[in-house]
Amino acid sequence: MKTNHNEILEQNQLLRTKCLVYTRVMGYHRPVESFNIGKKGEHKQRMYFKECKC
Repeated sequence: MKTNHNEILEQNQLLRTKCLVYTRVMGYHRPVESFNIGKKGEHKQRMYFKECKC
């Protein structure tokens, strides 16, 4: 019997722990959860890059 990903998540919902994502804003580290709706939108639109080795 094969279970899908959503069923597994639902079964283990009580075992999961909340993960807080922090980002640096104006020199301070703040949880993204505390941002207002506009700032959350800006955070989702950020582009990340990998710096190449010299």
